[in-house]
Amino acid sequence: MKISENCLFCAIIAGKIPSTKIYEDEYVFAFRDINPQAPTHILAVPKEHIASMNEVNAENSAFVAKIFEAIPKIAAQEGLKNGYRVISNCGPDACQTVHHLHFHILGGTQLADRMA
Repeated sequence: MKISENCLFCAIIAGKIPSTKIYEDEYVFAFRDINPQAPTHILAVPKEHIASMNEVNAENSAFVAKIFEAIPKIAAQEGLKNGYRVISNCGPDACQTVHHLHFHILGGTQLADRMA
């Protein structure tokens, strides 16, 4: 599995930096965001280092598929019965600050209907 020595999320996955783990399997690691934007704000990341959506390819797309299989399980575990939002920022204009593909799972309240 490809990891990056200089990546914050790779360090979290490896247990070198503490996090509040919510879910883990062979492909996916999910943990609570330290700066939540909603009552429930979880980050779901692939265990393989993929810098952004722009780096998803035939060799690593299984990790992305596994994240999308895990998201409904995570949402159910968190009691998000009335819905949730999934967001992934890609690149500087989208404010991607950690260059490890990740998906924000937001819920626990009525979210704004506008994204911007």
